[in-house]
Amino acid sequence: METVPLLIQFLVYYALFFFWLLLLARIVTEVVRSFARQWRVVGASAVALELIFTIPDPPVKLLRRVIPVIRIGGVGLDLSIMVLLLVLFILMRVTQPTLA
Repeated sequence: METVPLLIQFLVYYALFFFWLLLLARIVTEVVRSFARQWRVVGASAVALELIFTIPDPPVKLLRRVIPVIRIGGVGLDLSIMVLLLVLFILMRVTQPTLA
C-alpha cells in the first residue's frame, strides 16, 4: 500500500527535476546568446533549443507578468526565472522521496 504514494513522489520529483534541467539549459542558452550575438542555430540543435525554450515558457511568461523587470541603469534584470528556480527547489525538496 505504501508503494503507490512513493511511486507518485518519485514521478513528481523527477518531473520537477527534468523541468529544472530545462530551465537551467534555457538560462545557459540565453547567456550564450547574449554574448555571441552572431551565433545561429541550425539542424538538430535548433530543435533541441526550441524544446528548451518552449517547455518552460508558460510559467516564465506568467511570472514575467507578475514580477516586473528591474532596471539597473541601461540593463534590465529579469527575476522571473530566478523566482521560478526558487519555487522549483522548494517543490523538489517537499516532494523528495524518502526510502527510510
